[in-house]
Amino acid sequence: MKFIDSILRGIGQVIFQNNIYSGILFIIGIFYNSWIMGLAALIGTIISTITAQSLKYSEDDIKNGLYGFNGTLTGIAVLCFFELNLITAIALVLGSVLSTLFMNFLKKHIPPFTSPFVIVTWFLIYFLILVFQYPLISSSAVSETTFNFVTAVSNSFGQVMFQENTITGLFFLLAILVNNKLMAAYAVFAAVLGSLTALILSEPATSINAGLMGYNAILCAIALFGKKWSDFIWISIAIILSSLVNIGLGATGIITLTAPFVLTTWGILLVKRSIKKSPKT
Repeated sequence: MKFIDSILRGIGQVIFQNNIYSGILFIIGIFYNSWIMGLAALIGTIISTITAQSLKYSEDDIKNGLYGFNGTLTGIAVLCFFELNLITAIALVLGSVLSTLFMNFLKKHIPPFTSPFVIVTWFLIYFLILVFQYPLISSSAVSETTFNFVTAVSNSFGQVMFQENTITGLFFLLAILVNNKLMAAYAVFAAVLGSLTALILSEPATSINAGLMGYNAILCAIALFGKKWSDFIWISIAIILSSLVNIGLGATGIITLTAPFVLTTWGILLVKRSIKKSPKT
């Protein structure tokens, strides 16, 4: 039961929810949209968690799912971008192991967040493309010209784990709500503001409606969550910045993943630390 508890918490920790019920709702949401990605999420989490146990990393961190969530994302990402075959299955396993190794290394120096997943997944994507010449799965998205508020907000939640499905997004929102109501409210605010920022900057309605302009904002809001007005201001700044970084990185042709969230949150934390350390006059 302890192992299952760690796996569910690991899935929950993708969106900072150290709660087994949140983990259950997240995995239900993924399976609702794609059973293959649901299995990939479970396998990635299990492998990354077992890796941490085998290497005798912190028991408390393993228990709280901190060595699982990067594996969750890596597992889903591999089968989001590539067809399932022997090579991509091996890549999924290898990526999940590597995500744990990177997590353990980075956490000694900086808050790693989802950076292990980003680093490992970028490596796997370009390795599979350049070495094995595997093509990325082509997008089947229908071009849209009209912004759909509800769809954009719901899909923003789903896209945190590569799920473009309105119902899945609602499951994800519910998963946050059962753990922390105020955090869920901030997450909705982030999805709205992130999507509207992209709309103001004339990003394609197809991308906004797909939730691609809101999911990094959600992660920023929850990572910086607090109950003070100053927290609200920092979160608002982070949401807008993450949208700008997302658009900027996307313009280079890079698959952004959660890099905008990681870079923005690191930047905000650095600024806050600098302000705190600055001498008062």
